[in-house]
Amino acid sequence: MSPTTRALTAVGLALTAVGVSGWATGGDSPVTQETVTVSAEAGTGAEGAAATASSRSPAAKGLDRFYRQRPDWGPCKDPALAESGTRCAKVTVPLDYAAPKGPTVSLTISRLKATGPKSERRGILQTNPGGPGGHGLGMPAQLRAKMTPGVAAAYDVIGMDTRGLGESSPLDCGLDSLSWFRGAGFDRASFDRVAKKSADDARKCDAKYGDRLAHYSTRNIARDVDVVRGALGERRTSWFGQSYGTYLGAVYAQMFPARVDRLVLDSAMNPRDYGLTMFQAMGPANEKALDDLARWAAPRDGTYRLGKTPAAVRATVEGLVRKAAKQPIQVGGDRLDHESLPFVLYFLGTDDVDNAEYAGTLRLLVDAAEGRQAEPSKRLAGLLDAMFRTGPDQTGTGRDYASTLAILCADSTAPGDAEWYRRAIEKARPKQPVFGPFHNAPMPCGWWKQKPREPRTEIDNALPALQIQATGDTRTTYEQGLGMHKAMRGSKLVTVPVRTHAVFVGYANACADKAVNDYLLTGELPKEDYTCPRG
Repeated sequence: MSPTTRALTAVGLALTAVGVSGWATGGDSPVTQETVTVSAEAGTGAEGAAATASSRSPAAKGLDRFYRQRPDWGPCKDPALAESGTRCAKVTVPLDYAAPKGPTVSLTISRLKATGPKSERRGILQTNPGGPGGHGLGMPAQLRAKMTPGVAAAYDVIGMDTRGLGESSPLDCGLDSLSWFRGAGFDRASFDRVAKKSADDARKCDAKYGDRLAHYSTRNIARDVDVVRGALGERRTSWFGQSYGTYLGAVYAQMFPARVDRLVLDSAMNPRDYGLTMFQAMGPANEKALDDLARWAAPRDGTYRLGKTPAAVRATVEGLVRKAAKQPIQVGGDRLDHESLPFVLYFLGTDDVDNAEYAGTLRLLVDAAEGRQAEPSKRLAGLLDAMFRTGPDQTGTGRDYASTLAILCADSTAPGDAEWYRRAIEKARPKQPVFGPFHNAPMPCGWWKQKPREPRTEIDNALPALQIQATGDTRTTYEQGLGMHKAMRGSKLVTVPVRTHAVFVGYANACADKAVNDYLLTGELPKEDYTCPRG
């Protein structure tokens, strides 16, 4: 995954361009199917073991037609995906699993078939790139690039745009810019503007979709994952999820434990903190990343001219945000103010291998703030597109953002009192001067009319799982990952002492790569948790 792709993988965790999705009919013939046993929890929401054919509930019986679909594989709409050998198909799922005869949602899935003979094939590996709201059709090609030949021979790798996203009946609330994850600024007027935008975005989504929004929860997405498993004729599935995909994988494992084969969780969150608390935890992590950058840039002041000491570099960055509050910074055709600038800094600090790009972009922004003409780099231009060009005729980020909000707000609640966020920002500001107003900004879920229909899934099981976690992760922090490790009691944790997010796909670490490939190939977890070398 390129730095630009990783950078655009989230608002919070992900607003992705991981792989533009698409589908067309024709091409590959359908895979051979067997009659699939329907899990009772798919229709009822009950946790626990999968049902046998004789113990199907009435609600589950109504799902038979979804599980017995036969995907018609054909070329993906996106030429790059088609060229990679990835094939795409449509699968239909119920909007509401409690009402299987009601409205439906069309999902697009993708597949890279196992490279080996049938005798070497283990089954399917379903995937999710993160988010919520991450485009998933390109994930198989990204994973295949990191697989050893033996692992590539064993798995059909399956991607999916989750319901409401990309090529899967996408939601579009008409949001014209990103409201959430804007810095709430230094003054009352700025805070009020950000709070109003969050509330307005919630109202726009409700006005267009109403109670339909309640059905975009992670629990329903997990049910979609199981329908895809069944439609592919597989009694069990393996899973690779990164970022939000770790939460989705853990929820799936909790709901459908008998359907899980091998489970990889890369850059996991604490399932108990999923939602607002998790985003607030990113503030200190991003301030630390800025300090790391300052220590890197100070000895290179001759190149970047950001300051000769770490304290001076940090002062330059904090001063840049204050300048943007007084006079927005002109970069190309866009203007970065103190509300939007932290969005850029948030993404630039994701990976320690990108320090030179981070420092170079800061130099460009300082020059622009001083009145010198500045044209954005390719990566910065992508971030500005994500921030400012969100309409249906632009980059499409606004529609992805609607999906992100729909999932988060169907899963969790947030305070609907603007003053609550104002207090949280002021409490965080002394220790988080750059990112405190950003990671505590008013969350549209606070004004979301449709509240979660089901309780949050409590993750508490002993299923085997391999977890990969970076110590300097600024999205799903290492402490967040320890929460998942505790909840998934059968997991083994491989720690990678670097600053990155989405280790296996996005960062070159031979030790972590080996851990994932060995587990997928043999099914054997490490005997103990361990830490990889940096390289």
